[in-house]
Amino acid sequence: MAVEAPISRFKKNNLKMYIVACVIAAVWFGYDGYLNEKFKTDHTDTNGKPDSTLYFNQKGAPIMLGAAIVLGFFFFAAKDRKIVADDTELKVPAQDSIAYSKIESIDRTHFAKKGYFVVNYKDWKDRPASIKLSDRKWDNLAAVLDHLTAKIS
Repeated sequence: MAVEAPISRFKKNNLKMYIVACVIAAVWFGYDGYLNEKFKTDHTDTNGKPDSTLYFNQKGAPIMLGAAIVLGFFFFAAKDRKIVADDTELKVPAQDSIAYSKIESIDRTHFAKKGYFVVNYKDWKDRPASIKLSDRKWDNLAAVLDHLTAKIS
């Protein structure tokens, strides 16, 4: 039976909040920089040249909108990522699968207080390697740790 640890709600919600903040900032900057005539006349000198505030609002709107789009891509790329501990190996996204026979130790001393544990293992070239798994990035990590401990012992 495989145990899964999806990406944490904390991380997904933070990305959503950053996207909303970028969109709100883009709308605000765009309104002040392009649509609000009083703001534009207040922040333009006698030669018709915009001051730094108007210039920032005009250039900041598309940048913030672009940042929201990039964060949206990050959100959709990361929303389905998960750690899977099945019967033979531990599968971590963006890394090689770790066979249980290659795992040397699991350092769980900081899991109760700080929410992370470290898996020490041998990689595919038999070099020592380690990976830190944190509950700030993954939900259901306690079940994965229990499954790993049962498979290693």
